[in-house]
Amino acid sequence: MQKNFSYPIKIEDLKQSDYKYELTADSAELEDITQVLQVEKVHEFKAEIFLKLNNRANNLRVWGNVFAKIELKSVITLDNFIKNYNVPFELNFDTRATYNDIKELECNIEDEVPDIIENGCINLADIAIEQIALNLEDYPRAEGEVFDSALYGDSEEPKKENPFAVLAKLKK
Repeated sequence: MQKNFSYPIKIEDLKQSDYKYELTADSAELEDITQVLQVEKVHEFKAEIFLKLNNRANNLRVWGNVFAKIELKSVITLDNFIKNYNVPFELNFDTRATYNDIKELECNIEDEVPDIIENGCINLADIAIEQIALNLEDYPRAEGEVFDSALYGDSEEPKKENPFAVLAKLKK
C-alpha cells in the first residue's frame, strides 16, 4: 500500500496471548499517508492495536482505535478545514483459510466472513490506514456547511408549458 509507514507482523512469530501495538507516524510517513488517502494533508496519525491469537480456532482477532487529524477541502466553499477522526475497529482473520476456501463458503449476506492472511503476514499500518479510508467522506464539508442552491442559481427550474395547453385553448 505505502512505502514508509509499515508495521508487518508474521503470524508464525505470535504466541497464543494478547499483544498491544502503538503506531505513530512521523513527518515522512505522514506524507506517504497523505498520498495514499488522497487528501490535502494528514497532520497526525496514531493507532492503538490489539491482537489475540487463538490457534485452536485458527483465528486472529485484531481490534483497536485509529486517530487521525486530516486537512480536507470542502466541496462547497473549496476552503481547507481540519477534521479529527477517532475510529474504533475489529477484524477477524482466519489463520489457515485461503481465498479459494472463502469462495467455496456458502454463507448469507449477514454472515461475518473472516479476512484472509496473505503470505503468513499482516501489516498493522495498512489495517490502520484502511480504517480511516473507510471513514472519509466522499464529499467533505466543514461542520455546519450546507449547499444552498439559491446562491448558485439553481433555485427553480424554468416552468415548461404544457403541450396540451394549446389544445385546451382551441377547445374553448
